[in-house]
Amino acid sequence: MEKVNILWVDDEIDLLRPHIIFLKEKGYDVSTVNNGHDAIEMIKSTPFDIVFLDEQMPGLSGIETLSKMKEVSANLPVVMITKSEEESIMEDAIGSNIADYLIKPVKPNQILLCLKKNLENKKLVSEKTSHQYQQEFRNIGMEITNRLTHEEWPEVYKKLIYWELKLGQSTDDGMNQILKMQKDEANQVFSRFVERNYLDWVQGKTANRPVQSHNLIKEKVFPLMNDDKPLFVILIDNLRFDQWKVLQPIFEEYFRVEKEEIYYSILPTVTQYARNSLFSGLLPTEIEKKYSKYWVNEDEEGTKNNYEGELLGELLKRYGRDVKYSYYKVLNQTYGKKLVELMPNLMVNKLNFIVYNFVDMLSHARTEMEIIRELADDEKAYRSLTLSWFQHSPLLEIFRYLAEKDVNVVITTDHGSIRVDAPVKVLGDRNTNTNLRYKTGRALKYERNEVFEIRNPNDAFLPRTNVSSSFVFCRNNDFFAYPNNYNYYVNYYKNTFQHGGISMEEVMIPFITLKKR
Repeated sequence: MEKVNILWVDDEIDLLRPHIIFLKEKGYDVSTVNNGHDAIEMIKSTPFDIVFLDEQMPGLSGIETLSKMKEVSANLPVVMITKSEEESIMEDAIGSNIADYLIKPVKPNQILLCLKKNLENKKLVSEKTSHQYQQEFRNIGMEITNRLTHEEWPEVYKKLIYWELKLGQSTDDGMNQILKMQKDEANQVFSRFVERNYLDWVQGKTANRPVQSHNLIKEKVFPLMNDDKPLFVILIDNLRFDQWKVLQPIFEEYFRVEKEEIYYSILPTVTQYARNSLFSGLLPTEIEKKYSKYWVNEDEEGTKNNYEGELLGELLKRYGRDVKYSYYKVLNQTYGKKLVELMPNLMVNKLNFIVYNFVDMLSHARTEMEIIRELADDEKAYRSLTLSWFQHSPLLEIFRYLAEKDVNVVITTDHGSIRVDAPVKVLGDRNTNTNLRYKTGRALKYERNEVFEIRNPNDAFLPRTNVSSSFVFCRNNDFFAYPNNYNYYVNYYKNTFQHGGISMEEVMIPFITLKKR
């Protein structure tokens, strides 16, 4: 192993010679000083891996030395060694970010254990995680091939996300690759599962079907309106389940997670279809027929989601929910800050819907902006960017405000996204839509075995812009590419996050119920 460089700071350092000899025999390099001033100078000039620091020293005390050390090297692990077990001393030390503490007299094996815990912990955790996943790999593999139901698929997906996040902290690249292969296999099987069942679900031919976009409010939101508390539903656009899991620890500082559920987005898994469907409680062609003034087709000019608030109002009317409600959509940081100020006014409403577009902004920006492409070039980086954005967004301020009130809170979304890397060729005319995960139009040309096709859009309650229009969807991590300028197109969009097709990430999305702590 590489030599570990230790600095030991103690005004009685000569009495510790046996311990230092013991550590050197174990292969550690140990430098010693007998006061805080020299210790600070040492760490300015020498890269140490860890410091053992005596708490009671004349002159500059251990706590004072610790504070100055952290100014020089904030991430340097410092182990406080003290004769005292006074609570106030421990609180001061822990508040100053010590890595560990030991009570004198210390024994050599205690020191060795402390070193292993603080310096080899990541390696040990990584090895243990890899071993645990190896044991679980076979079980998950058997589940994937076991003709899962719509209730069972979310449980498998949750397991895969659990291991993806755990192994994301690991240095075992080989195990991460194995997990990616297993996730790809799961996505292929899940895509076929959706293809076999989707039309039956939306046509109501089976009683055993998942909650989908068009019945989410009826099935999941209405039951939460049955007590006297205001209900806030925060729809974070394009929020995947793994992104929720990364944000969850922040929410748990303020709320108790009462339920963590997954529901299924309709196809196409894009805002125009899934979110309009969610707010209206209807499938796309039903919206088109019943509320034509609120529906904009693919080939028509204009924003496709301008009437979500109106559709929500119509839904509440249809179900006889005569309640005070509000609808707000946040498209930028400035409006997010304004909404924070408006929050007290919303407390008189029974139902408040807030659509927050921040994850969607990140997703689209990642394709268009080089700096975002660099920052989010894989799943782990994308999750990290989501977390960082959330921590500094007005949205967190909104949740902090709600945490202080006696309200019910839901976090959900309209669809997810997937990182694409496998091009599928398609040909269409100039009126074909531009989305990379689904295409609709007339005379589309493609290899039928490479896509999920819906030749008659009416079967899936999808609008037909032309007599010969059809819909085709990408599976797993595929994306559509035109043969013209093919190589440029593929290189530009490969490894970007897209949505509209069929994958676990796009279809199986979170519905989280929070309660005040």
